[in-house]
Amino acid sequence: MKRIILTLTIIAATVGLAACGSSTGDRAISGGGIGAGVGALGGFLVGAPLEGALIGGAVGAGAGALTNENQINLGKPIWR
Repeated sequence: MKRIILTLTIIAATVGLAACGSSTGDRAISGGGIGAGVGALGGFLVGAPLEGALIGGAVGAGAGALTNENQINLGKPIWR
């Protein structure tokens, strides 16, 4: 049950908050940050926040790099 919650949390974060920015690099960085945060929260719920952050960060960065701003656009990244 705990792994299901973690998996669903990571998937929801990836789909809902994949990335922001227009370049592939911006989207990968922001997606990785968002994914790591949500993954850590999901991992905390099941007792493994570090593993959740690592998995969430990797999935988020991958989703950010593989999507374009026409698919998911949350605006300009805060560092630009």
